[in-house]
Amino acid sequence: MPMSLGDIAPDFTAETTAGRIHFHQWIGDDWCLFFSHPKNFTPVCTTELGAMARLMPEFEKRGVKVIGLSVDPLESHRSWSLDIQETQGAAVTYPLIADPKLEVAKRYAMLPADASASDQRTAADNHTVRSLFVIAPDKTIKLMITYPMSTGRNFQEVLRVVDSLQLTATHKVATPADWHQGDDVIILPSISDEAAREVFPTGWAAPKPYLRIVPQPS
Repeated sequence: MPMSLGDIAPDFTAETTAGRIHFHQWIGDDWCLFFSHPKNFTPVCTTELGAMARLMPEFEKRGVKVIGLSVDPLESHRSWSLDIQETQGAAVTYPLIADPKLEVAKRYAMLPADASASDQRTAADNHTVRSLFVIAPDKTIKLMITYPMSTGRNFQEVLRVVDSLQLTATHKVATPADWHQGDDVIILPSISDEAAREVFPTGWAAPKPYLRIVPQPS
């Protein structure tokens, strides 16, 4: 079934490079970044797993657990991780899910339900297994992006979105286009001026009544 923002992320049990996990239990009370790959030993994905490995301190600082998935067996993941460390200069310390039977990929609607599991499947067969999800501590999906095989993911953008999601989860604001940590934000349209004065007693700039701009809350 298709998924939407706000849906509960499907739970599953799977083998990973860090051992067997129950997904929701593994997330616990943290945020989670879950991203998938159509095949091991593919060039764009190799650079992506390396980029994520280098950025792990930034995600850890934000309380975000990272987990990857590829529709290949566990031993293949371990061999690929050695290539990633050699070519990208960073070790993959986050878990990689082994999904050779396509079970998790199908649960997340990345492949059709009738897709057959086979070691003859190519990256092109699995090209839709290029999705990225940000999942909140309540296990709801807050971000979904699916990339084409020819385009490597921008994990700096994912960090930016995580910053926005975590800020807006605790304050009655939204973030404008091209926002980065520390920039001005926008008061939610659902908050009346009267209610906003209680939250933002120093006021706001309003080039239009519906566009109320305030400094980022701390």
